[in-house]
Amino acid sequence: MEKNRSFDVVIIGGSYAGLSAAMALGRSLKNVLVLDSGTPCNAATPHSHNFLTQDGKPPAEIAAQARQQVAQYTTVQFLADPAAGATASNGQFTVTTLSGDQFNCRKLIFATGIRDLLPAIDGISECWGKSVIHCPYCHGYEFRNHKTGILANGAAALHLAVLVRNLTSDLTVFTNGPLQFTEEEQLRMLQQDITVIQTEIRALQQTGGQLQQIIFTDNTTMPLQALYARVPFEQQTPLPAMLGCAFTEQGHIQVDPLQKTTVPGIYACGDAASPMRSVASAVAGGNLAGAMANHELSQEDFTGKTRAEM
Repeated sequence: MEKNRSFDVVIIGGSYAGLSAAMALGRSLKNVLVLDSGTPCNAATPHSHNFLTQDGKPPAEIAAQARQQVAQYTTVQFLADPAAGATASNGQFTVTTLSGDQFNCRKLIFATGIRDLLPAIDGISECWGKSVIHCPYCHGYEFRNHKTGILANGAAALHLAVLVRNLTSDLTVFTNGPLQFTEEEQLRMLQQDITVIQTEIRALQQTGGQLQQIIFTDNTTMPLQALYARVPFEQQTPLPAMLGCAFTEQGHIQVDPLQKTTVPGIYACGDAASPMRSVASAVAGGNLAGAMANHELSQEDFTGKTRAEM
C-alpha cells in the first residue's frame, strides 16, 4: 500500500464494530481503510454469547468470519498497523500509523475499544473473561445457580446485584473495603439474602482460569465459582481526545444517536463509545456508524457541499 493514499473513510479498530462499519461502507462502494492492532477487548473470553446466530462461538472465530466476509468488498482494505497519530485540517483527516505511513480521509471512525484496569489481586488476570466476568447477559446463563460473587461497591454493586440475583440464590457482594451503600440499599441487600463482605481480597485461587476460592487479606477463604467485577477502564488510544472529542462522565467517547462524536466528521462505535459491552451491541453500533458516515459522504458528493457548508 502506497503512503499518503486517500480514502473516503479510515476506520481505526478492526474488531466487531470496525468490521461492521466497514461492511456498511463497502456495500456502498466507499473507499475504506481499516487499521487494526489485533488486540480485541474480549481476547481472553473463550466463548461469546447473546449474539443471535453466533451464540457460543469463540470470539476469534466470529471476528475471522466477519473479516472474511468484509474482505469480499474490494473497496475495503486492511492494514495491520495501529494508528499512532491523527490530525484534522479543513474538514479532512490525516492518520499516521505506528510504522510511519500516512493516510488521508474525509471521515474517521473510532472503533478502538477500551482497556480494562484490573485491580492488584493475584489470579484475577488469569480468570478475567472466564470465571471473573463483567456482564450477566454475556456470561450469566453459563453460571446460573452457581456460587457467585460481585466485586464492586455502591451503585455499581447494586446494579449488578439486581441482575445477577435473578440467576442465582447464592450471591455475595465483595466491596473490597468500606461500604459505600445507603442504609436503604443495605436493607435491600439483606431482604434479598445477599451477603456483603468488606474484607479486602488478596488473591483468587484458580485453575486454568476457573475460580475456586477467594483468599482475603486476613488469610480467611471463601469458595466461589464465578465473580462479576466492575473494574475501571481507559480508552485504548488517546487519539479521540487529541482530536477534541468529548467524553462521557464514565469515560466513553461521547456520541449522539447516530454515532457522531462532538467533532464533525468523526464517528465512534463499539466499547469505546458505549457501556453496553457485547459483540451484538458493537456490531449494531458499527453498522450505524458506517451507514451514517456513508450518508454524510453521499450527501456531500450529491450537493457539492461539505457538512460545514450545509
